[in-house]
Amino acid sequence: MRESLFETLIGFIVVAVAGAFLYFSLQQRSEAAPRDSYTLSAKFNRVDGIGVGSDVRLAGKKVGVVSSIDLDPATYKAVVTFTLPNTLAFGGKAVELRIPDDTTAQIMSDGLLGGAYLGLMIGGSYDYLEPGGVVEFTRGSVDLLTVMSEFASGAGGGEDAAPEEARE
Repeated sequence: MRESLFETLIGFIVVAVAGAFLYFSLQQRSEAAPRDSYTLSAKFNRVDGIGVGSDVRLAGKKVGVVSSIDLDPATYKAVVTFTLPNTLAFGGKAVELRIPDDTTAQIMSDGLLGGAYLGLMIGGSYDYLEPGGVVEFTRGSVDLLTVMSEFASGAGGGEDAAPEEARE
């Protein structure tokens, strides 16, 4: 009798912990894509390192999430669609998030071993992108291995990379 009571208590504890994990995961999901949000998209040559669910950051702060990555069949560029909230909390007040139309979207890395994210560099225009709009200025990801191998082989395009005939 005593063993079955102990097993029942352990079962309740396991169910409670599983419920807590479920609640936490649902809370994180609701923060990732709020209901009062809108989408923008951008076309990139390379999108290495990001995927659906990757962060969208503005000045280093997470403000949105990548919602899809598709391939444009006409240009063979990756089309990244991302979701941004309509408002941000700033100083305890809700401030409307409006993205200027000359904003640059760039695939950035957290570090050598870190993950990648979509960074937004705000421009100075007074015209803003409408929901469903396209960020025109983009910079794709940089393949670090390729850059390092070009540097090591001397193909950096510097003075030493010029042919012998051109030096004279």
